[in-house]
Amino acid sequence: MKFDIPGKLPGLNEMIKAAKMGKGKYQPYNDLKRSYSDAIIYLAKKLPPHDTVAITIKWYEPDSRRDIDNIAAGGTKFILDALVNAGTIKDDSQKYVKSISHEFFVDRENARVEVEIQEIGALI
Repeated sequence: MKFDIPGKLPGLNEMIKAAKMGKGKYQPYNDLKRSYSDAIIYLAKKLPPHDTVAITIKWYEPDSRRDIDNIAAGGTKFILDALVNAGTIKDDSQKYVKSISHEFFVDRENARVEVEIQEIGALI
């Protein structure tokens, strides 16, 4: 099963910056996570539930400025948490997610994230 997330997701640097900005009850990180997670949950709810999976994430960035570790670290967190909240996967622990692979591309016209979920069999 596959779905596409239009645009680009925040990287780890943006997540850390938002986490450091919070004062008192206002936490910009929570707003950031909620807005992106809600969009991903909406897309993932259309997928059937899976048990044990391998996930491939293809990152199509508008340019090659961001480091791949920054892209993957931030976006992967939002994607996996949204898949759990949508009921697509039971949990994002190693018991259910056996592998995550990443590929990186530049597409100046159509930045996006393609997420492919492959069921790899029943739990042992």
